[in-house]
Amino acid sequence: MLFSRRPLAAAAAARLAPLSPPLLLFFASASSCSAAAASASASASGSRGCSAVRMDTGAVEPASTGAIWSTPSVEPKTISVGKEIFCNRSLNMRNITAVGFDMDYTLAQYKPETFEALAYNGTIEKLVNDLGYPEELLTWQFDWKYMVRGLVLDKKRGNILKMDRHKYVKVAYHGFREMSKEEKVSAYGSTLIRDSFDEPDYALIDTLFSLGEAYLFAQLVDFMDNNPGKVPSGTDYPLMYRDVRSAVDLCHRDGTLKKMVAKDPSRYINEDLAIVPMLEMIKKSGRSTFLVTNSLWDYTDVVMNYLCRPYTSDVNSGHNHKWLGYFDVVITGSSKPGFFHDGNRAGLFEVEPDSGKLLNADLHIGSPRSGQQPSRPVHKVYQGGNVGHLHRLLSVASSSQVLYVGDHIYGDILRSKKVLGWRTMLVIPELEQEVKLLSESKSTRKELRHLRMERDSIEDRIHRLEWSLKFENLTEDEKEQLFSEHDTLLQKKEHVRRLHQEAQRQHHQKFHKVWGQLMKTGYQNSRFAHQVERFACLYSSQVTNFALYSPNKYYRPSEDYMPHEFDVLGL
Repeated sequence: MLFSRRPLAAAAAARLAPLSPPLLLFFASASSCSAAAASASASASGSRGCSAVRMDTGAVEPASTGAIWSTPSVEPKTISVGKEIFCNRSLNMRNITAVGFDMDYTLAQYKPETFEALAYNGTIEKLVNDLGYPEELLTWQFDWKYMVRGLVLDKKRGNILKMDRHKYVKVAYHGFREMSKEEKVSAYGSTLIRDSFDEPDYALIDTLFSLGEAYLFAQLVDFMDNNPGKVPSGTDYPLMYRDVRSAVDLCHRDGTLKKMVAKDPSRYINEDLAIVPMLEMIKKSGRSTFLVTNSLWDYTDVVMNYLCRPYTSDVNSGHNHKWLGYFDVVITGSSKPGFFHDGNRAGLFEVEPDSGKLLNADLHIGSPRSGQQPSRPVHKVYQGGNVGHLHRLLSVASSSQVLYVGDHIYGDILRSKKVLGWRTMLVIPELEQEVKLLSESKSTRKELRHLRMERDSIEDRIHRLEWSLKFENLTEDEKEQLFSEHDTLLQKKEHVRRLHQEAQRQHHQKFHKVWGQLMKTGYQNSRFAHQVERFACLYSSQVTNFALYSPNKYYRPSEDYMPHEFDVLGL
């Protein structure tokens, strides 16, 4: 520092501002939580073969009881903030003629502690048995709470990144080791041309199903760094990531995962009693309903039969196709996001529900671009095809009349919105817990704003003193007095900086011990939040939250604010 020529005065410490009571309480509770987390980490990481911290994001509200907006009620229904639908762009449901849904992680919410663990263990078995990795990987454990959506994997360097909306790396780990500020700047902040952080050098963790492979990649990075001779010859970080992806694909191709789910759906899928009432309400409102999923018919039938079973099961048979009555069109094996391109020439096939037999459907409904109308009642279940086929099956006049609900920001939301102009709703299960913790953190956020303002004020006073010392004609006594004041302010600035840094760290860890808030990175929206804001007209924590609102509701966004408005309006 230009003017810190004298040792800082010891007496200045006595003049430093103490913590306010709310922040003291915050630090006390956070410290006890940190100690508990550290204890849990010590007991959990030993059998993993690499260092990790087990996360606990808290419980969410129980599954829906089936009560929806149209359920008769004497009292007006109130919707908890965790169940609200949030609006980015105005959407008048009276203009919507068809409502569509994805299945996996949208209608079917999988239990991460069982389903993701199943996928993780299957992937490790493929790495060991098919790709030559050591058998000790079979002893590794999966912490399903460690990773979050919105992260980016750096395949070349073996790093896992969390960025803000401007693509600045704010949190970074190499394997499970946190990277220093200097390491982050060296890797991502010292080039003349900004990195796009896209494929092929990076992988986006934008689905819940990707969390297991991200966790396994981090484990392998640590393992290879510590045991370079134990991985297959010639393996580097990019090849290791490709091996993980290949192992995941093998798990899907051989049907191991889906066979296990089909054997015991209740072990892997959450029950939601509001799904059928929601679909019935949509259809009664005069709208078409459709399902577009990448899963094939046999698995789709198992999952949807389980989800609709409380309303469709017979005394004589536990499995039937009655759930199809809640949809006008079902398209399986859709190969999204390619499905959303009208130029995609994938053939459309009818699926015979009982046998699974495929029949060429183009003969019956015409090509997507033809003016031919279906010559007979349209079959209900299909495989493949493209969005042109779907529009003809639903007799949609304009793509803006379609609302599609999905969980995948790229596979479901971005393409359908950007390419087609469909209206979109993104399902973000993590949101329910996030808004709950936000509500509990109001006083802490006020303290953080206060500390920032105090730090700015001190810095401005320091700058004023430095200017005076450099440019004003002062006596020696005046200079000595200003130097003393300058030293005191420097120490006070450092004290406030540390208070703010610690308060922000504790606030960050309240949401997730490693990655913090899903929708924030520091004071900026996260990259994931930026994508949600750009491409999702609506977003909510569960698909059946849609049933808590009128099917004719006009969704209106909250007012946007720019930085100057916060000060002027006192926000």
